[in-house]
Formats: sequence, C-alpha cells, structure tokens
Amino acid sequence: MSHKNEVSEENNAPFSEQQNQQIIDMGIIASPNAPYNIHCLSIIGQIEGHYILPPQNKTTKYEHIIPALVSIEQDSSVEGLLIVLNTVGGDVEAGLAIAELIAGISKPTVSIVVGGGHSIGVPLAVSAKESFIVPSATMTIHPVRMNGMMLGVPQTMNYFEKMQDRITRFVTKNSHISPERFKELMMERDELVLDIGTVLDGKNAVEEGLIDNLGSLSDAVKRLYELIEKDKSNNPRKAPAKSEKSSKSTKSSKSTKSAKSTKNSSAKESGDKKQKTVAVKSRNAELNGAFYGGSAVMRDLRGEQR
Repeated sequence: MSHKNEVSEENNAPFSEQQNQQIIDMGIIASPNAPYNIHCLSIIGQIEGHYILPPQNKTTKYEHIIPALVSIEQDSSVEGLLIVLNTVGGDVEAGLAIAELIAGISKPTVSIVVGGGHSIGVPLAVSAKESFIVPSATMTIHPVRMNGMMLGVPQTMNYFEKMQDRITRFVTKNSHISPERFKELMMERDELVLDIGTVLDGKNAVEEGLIDNLGSLSDAVKRLYELIEKDKSNNPRKAPAKSEKSSKSTKSSKSTKSAKSTKNSSAKESGDKKQKTVAVKSRNAELNGAFYGGSAVMRDLRGEQR
C-alpha cells in the first residue's frame, strides 16, 4: 500500500523530478506541453559582478547568465526568450554586459518587470525586443554610485560621466525615451530622500517611453508567441537547408554526369587508338607481303623480322 501511495503522489506532483532539479540548479523550468519552446531567464536580487557579495544576499551571477545566453542563442530548439526581472541593481559593468548580450540575441525576446527593476535593472529591462511591466512594479533611475575609497580628483568625475553616458546611450537606444528626459529623471532632487533620481511605477514607466507595455505575465507570453510566429514567417529556417540540399544534389548529379561523360570520351579515344593501331599493323602486313612475296612471317616496314 505504501508503494502505491508513493507512486500516486509522484503522478499527482506538479513537476517531474527532472523539472524539480532544474528549479533547484538554475531557477528555470522547461514546459514540455507549451505551443512554443521558450526559455525563461530570471534576473533577481542583486547583480553580482567582479566581487562576491555576502551569502545572505540574493544575487544573479553574471558568470552564470552569460553562458546561458550563449547557449540560448546557439540552441535551435529554443524559439524565444522570456526575461523576468525583480532586481535592486548591482554591478554596473556586469549588468551592462548582460544587457548587451540580451540585446544582441537574434531570437524573439520579451522582458517583464515584476516587483522592481532599479538602477542597472533599467538597461536590463529595456534590452529585450519588447518590454512589459506590471502595474505594481517600480523602477528607480539615479546616477552611477560607487562604494569604497575613491580619489577626489577631476579624473574620477570624468570616469563617472563616461560610465553614465554608456548607460544613457544604451537605455535611449533600446527604448522610446529621449536622452534629455532620461537625464532629467536621473537628476531629479525632490523625489528621493537620501539620493537624487526618480521612482517610476508601471504606468509612469510606460508613459515616459521607458517600457513598451503595461501588462501581466500572460500578456508578455502572448506577445512572445506573436514575435515567434512573425519570426518564423519572415525567416523560415528550413527552406535554406532544403535549397542547400537540392543544390548539393544538383552539383553531385552534374559531377556524376561529367565524370561519366569523361569516362565515355576516354573509352572512345582509347578505342579509336586501338583501331588505328590495328589498321597500321594490317597495313604493315600488306606491305610486308607485297615486298617479301606474301611470306607468313610478320615484318615491319624496314623488313626486319618481329
């Protein structure tokens, strides 16, 4: 009875053992019964960069995300990417590296901000081909900050300005907000108590042009399916393979025909040569017979016996 109960409990479990292991290892799960095979990538907590954060912090390690993105780009079975964000920000260069890789993926990508997409989470949110935000989520836009010791020299301020320009260029390139408006929101003084910047909720983020759509998970998944269908109709990946096969078969048939024709021509030439040789020998025999009284011994034109 106990064994039967265990089997029934396993059958009624929401996820299989393999799916549970996927959740434990990577925080992701592949659904076998979905209409399209999409990969869900979660970016949560704090973006960990070149320094290891304390163990009590929830972190997204960029050395894990970058290989995953490379694998998604190469895997032909993955048809689209859904990025779920709930992050407080983190390392600027690590966040920008992840955002650039997401923006460079050739497959359909959709991002959705739930909870929050603060600081460097803003470039991550706009890096997908289309972005969503739930109404209750918020996004904080503020200047670049640095922890630890720094030199109070003009070069330090120049470094901050250049880093901020990199973020501004990326955000404005991948969204509908202008650079001037983004800088205004970033330098707002009356919004935050201990910092300068602006906090936008879901509706305001869409109105400012930072995020494309206001919606929920179902809206984001539905839009990703539409992008996948559009991508398949515009870029059929199977047609080139068929044409390549047909071209290869055409080339092979042509090469086979040319090889056969070459063989036939060479055989014809060798046959002609043999016929010429026989004709020459017979002519020599006639001449020998004429000069030597029809002797049965074969002689050449010079009269030497062979």
